[in-house]
Amino acid sequence: MLTPVISIIIHMTPKAIQKVSQNFEKLPGIGPKTAQRLAYYLLHVPQPQLDNFAESLQRLKQDTQYCSVCKNIGSTDPCEICSQPNRNQTQICVVEQPLDITAIERARKYSGVYYVLHGVIAPLDHIGPDQLYVDELLQRIKQSDQIEEIILALNPSMEGEATSLHLRQEIQRVNPELNVTRLAQGLPLGGDVEYADAVTLSRAFEGRRIMD
Repeated sequence: MLTPVISIIIHMTPKAIQKVSQNFEKLPGIGPKTAQRLAYYLLHVPQPQLDNFAESLQRLKQDTQYCSVCKNIGSTDPCEICSQPNRNQTQICVVEQPLDITAIERARKYSGVYYVLHGVIAPLDHIGPDQLYVDELLQRIKQSDQIEEIILALNPSMEGEATSLHLRQEIQRVNPELNVTRLAQGLPLGGDVEYADAVTLSRAFEGRRIMD
């Protein structure tokens, strides 16, 4: 139950700012105070700039789509990476999120193709393999005779490790001849691929190993 002081403050805040703040709060990593600061900041933005910002949000989903090959998010299908003819088709790097691809590409140490799971197995959050794009990955492996190595570049968390073990088992069931490797040195336990620097990712790729 709200205290009288908080109730008065909320009542004094214009409804338009309350609504914007509430929407900002729904974003990851944004708390009530930050959400309110962002809402008040937008009041000082020139109207044309604010209109452009609103339009870009409206068109965000309209102007992007999932790549039918790798499940990355791009403006075309196949995506920009899958469309590059010089990519090494014998290697598929499996990542959790599209932002992980951006981080790996910055390192300029990998020239293969990708596959995005859009999450990891997390029983506490009721997320299992069926909620990820695992079946589509296995189907891609079945349909290709070019693939020689699957690189599991998942975050070194408990969920990432559990997902990697599950993927290794499923991949080897589909094609026992494939090498399944895991990014090794350079990525600390609990760290995210998205925030790793180029040197860290380079060492991680160079130190990948066959999963036992």
